[in-house]
Amino acid sequence: MENSSNDKTPKVTGIGGIFFFSDNPKETRDWYSKNLGIETNDWGATFESRKLANPDETESLQWSPFKKDDSYFSPSKKEFMINYRVRNIEGLVEQLKLNGVTILDAIETYDYGKFVHIMDAEGNKIELWEPA
Repeated sequence: MENSSNDKTPKVTGIGGIFFFSDNPKETRDWYSKNLGIETNDWGATFESRKLANPDETESLQWSPFKKDDSYFSPSKKEFMINYRVRNIEGLVEQLKLNGVTILDAIETYDYGKFVHIMDAEGNKIELWEPA
């Protein structure tokens, strides 16, 4: 679980992923593997860390190069997208709607968590993720 207390305040709790455009994602992954020792797979790399407040729990950060102009970043025109780990995604989406933030899709649920995409004031697409 994302929070070690009963706090359900809707908010960002960390970075869940860094996604960026690459001319050749496979070559980019291979370069990072060869030169920086990052263990990569077809999706990029997953970095795991322990939570300071509860060292028995782990968190992950996904690092992924995407083929340049991949539609997953649309409607953003930027070359990157950040995934933020959040608590209480439903409550956060309600707050964002009240604040006039553009919500790009409905919350989707998978085995590994809930996701939704929004746009920030600079035109950056942001992925919000509440881990399962």
